[in-house]
Amino acid sequence: MNIENTQSQMRKGILEFCILSIIRRGEAYPSDIVEEMRNAGLQILEGTLYPLLTRLKNAEMLTYRWVESNSGPPRKYFLLTEKGESFYKELEQTWTELSNGVNALTQGSTT
Repeated sequence: MNIENTQSQMRKGILEFCILSIIRRGEAYPSDIVEEMRNAGLQILEGTLYPLLTRLKNAEMLTYRWVESNSGPPRKYFLLTEKGESFYKELEQTWTELSNGVNALTQGSTT
């Protein structure tokens, strides 16, 4: 088995949840999302982030607004929609169940 592939799949599985968690706290600019993920020890490339943001926007989980910038082109800030908030809450419940189960198994206690 290839450990890098397994690690990559584990990271991909939680990527949407992490990104939505950041945006849920307030509108977010993509480079700020990348920085916050990196500060948390989770590496993400902008080339990975932008298609995911577009997919979430097309699924009506996110919306965005343009903000003029003094130092370049306008910036697109993303916000969670009502549908996105509901989706986030479902992901949060799933994450809680999964993390509790994994912690119980890896720590040897299933009670």
